[in-house]
Amino acid sequence: MSPRFSVIIPAFNAAATLARAIESVRAQSWPVHEIIVVDDGSTDATADIARQFGEAVRLIGQPNSGVSVARNAGAVAATGDWLAFLDADDWYAPDRIGLHAAWIAEDASLDCLTGDYEYRDTDGKLLGTSMAQHESGRLMLAKAAGTVRVVMDAPAEIAAFVADHFGDTHTLSVPRGRFIELGGYPTGFKVCEDVHFLTRLVANSHRIGVICESLGVYVIHGGSATRRNPVAAQRENVRTLSDLVRLAERFPTPVRQGVSSRMYGARYNIGCALSKGGQRVAAVRAVLPMLIARPGWQSLRAVLSMLTG
Repeated sequence: MSPRFSVIIPAFNAAATLARAIESVRAQSWPVHEIIVVDDGSTDATADIARQFGEAVRLIGQPNSGVSVARNAGAVAATGDWLAFLDADDWYAPDRIGLHAAWIAEDASLDCLTGDYEYRDTDGKLLGTSMAQHESGRLMLAKAAGTVRVVMDAPAEIAAFVADHFGDTHTLSVPRGRFIELGGYPTGFKVCEDVHFLTRLVANSHRIGVICESLGVYVIHGGSATRRNPVAAQRENVRTLSDLVRLAERFPTPVRQGVSSRMYGARYNIGCALSKGGQRVAAVRAVLPMLIARPGWQSLRAVLSMLTG
C-alpha cells in the first residue's frame, strides 16, 4: 500500500521563509497527503503566508509554546499514516518524500527512515553534507558502497548513529502511530529535543532505512541562540541528555552506549565553551564527570586541557 505522508511545519515568526518551505513540499515528486503548518504564536505575518496557499495547507494556531509542542500538535491533527517534519527556514529536495515513500511501499519491515542533507548558509552557499561530516554517516556510506539505499541494523551502526547522528528532523520519516505511541517530542527542553525523540525511536526500531542522497537543506544561522550564547546552549544540551541517560537504562545496549558517548561529548563541549570564556575552574568542573564515567588517559587529558585552555 502506498504510504500517505503528512508534512508538519512548525513556524514562529517565519514570514520571511515559510513560503519557500511550503513550496518545496508542494513540489515533491511524490505528492504528499497533507501539509500542516502549526503557527506557534507568531506576531508577524506567518499565519497570513500560510493562508495564501488556501486548501493546500492546513493551518493550526496555538499560543507560543515551543517547537516540540508545535510538532506534537501537528502529529495529533495529522491524518496520514507517515509523518515528516520541516522547519520553516529549511526546505526539501524534490525527491525527499518520494525516495522514502517508494521504499516503504516495497519494504514494510522498515521501522523509520532518514537520509543525507545539505548545510547551507543564509545566502544559499553550500557548506557541506551531513553524512560526510559524521562518523555514523561515513559508516553507512561505506556500507552502501555507492548505492542510494542502505539499511542501518548492526549494533555498531546504531551506537554510532545515537552518539552523533547524521539525519536531522527534516530527513526523518516515522509512522504516525509509532510517533504517538512514543509520546512525540519532549516538552520542557530548549536544546536537543530532536535527539531525545530520535534516540527513543531508534531504541524501539530494528531496521532503519537510510537514503544516501541529500533530502533537503538545513540553514545555518550565524546569529542562532547556540552561537550567541554557547555556554547556555551547551548547559541546556547536557540537561536534555541527562534525562535521556535516565531513560537509557532500559534501552538496548547499542543505544545505551550511544547515549553515553553523546553525553561524554556534550560535557567536553560545555567545558570548551567555558574555557574559551576564561572560566577554567568551571570548565574543569564541567568535564570531571567524564573522568568518573570513563576513567583513563583520554578523560584525564580532557580535564587537563581545560586547565591549560
